[in-house]
Amino acid sequence: MFPFEYINVRELTALPDYLEKDGEKSAILAGGTDLLGLMKEGLLKPRKVVNIKQIRELRGIRDTRKGLEIGAATRLSEIEQHPIIQQQYPVLAQAVASIATPQLRNMGTIGGNLCQRPRCWYFRGQEYHCLKKGGDMCYAVDGLNKYHAILGGGPCYIVHPSDAAPALIALGATVEIFGPQGKRTVPLEEFFQLPEDNLLRENILAPNEVVTRIFVPRPEAETRSLYLKFRERQSMDFAITSVAALVQLRNGKVQKARLVLGGVAPIPWRAREAEKILEGNSLSADRIQQAAEAALKEADPLDQNAYKVILARNLIRKAFTQLQNA
Repeated sequence: MFPFEYINVRELTALPDYLEKDGEKSAILAGGTDLLGLMKEGLLKPRKVVNIKQIRELRGIRDTRKGLEIGAATRLSEIEQHPIIQQQYPVLAQAVASIATPQLRNMGTIGGNLCQRPRCWYFRGQEYHCLKKGGDMCYAVDGLNKYHAILGGGPCYIVHPSDAAPALIALGATVEIFGPQGKRTVPLEEFFQLPEDNLLRENILAPNEVVTRIFVPRPEAETRSLYLKFRERQSMDFAITSVAALVQLRNGKVQKARLVLGGVAPIPWRAREAEKILEGNSLSADRIQQAAEAALKEADPLDQNAYKVILARNLIRKAFTQLQNA
């Protein structure tokens, strides 16, 4: 490790000052489950570590008439165990419950889960100066790419590691961002960026900005949702492929469909073409199959990860079949 200054911030309005002065030389500490790893691995060497856990307005879950307001520093375990989220937002409860271990969910925060850095072994490996670290090549292209992107990749082929993000996008969530110019709110789907748009970062946050809250609109009547995740180990593992699926059914017809894939692209991947195939039709086996095919139509796998195409299709079929029978 290396020396750094540790600062406790208790007021949100004071936070941008610390971050603005140092830019990327400051690091935000909430749960710390990703930050400490990045620092130990030498990928991040901040002069200041700014603790935001004592800022009250960044914590807690509020159930309002319009939906949920979740503070960015709210622990994942609180979201997983919240009875209203379990009952009315099952896709989110299921996604969060699949993250890591109970110990890590007791430490990790929802904001940190959305903003975590990639788990690519070339990015995390100190010996590789890859594109995402300012180098001149993506080692995954000709290297070990079993877990890398099959959609939206290039020139970097990371996959976004968040489980919560696909579920929140399926629910139509937005995020509140706070910085020196005040607050702004953006759809969560627009928060993430592909490598072709921002090679060094995965989201739109400036170095002096922070996610403060997540807003989740209340699901409409007759809405069903589900999160399915395939991983090699049943505990403490990231998704090889995951599916966040949501449908609103009325009189046997799909009024609204949302399908977001995880583990297959550098961002949570929304399958809009598949959604269009489902909407306005019954949730039949043939229609589900068509949607699954459409979701992976543009897949461009690397040498070792073509299996993800088949896996993702199967998870999509399984998810919508379960929602049909729910």
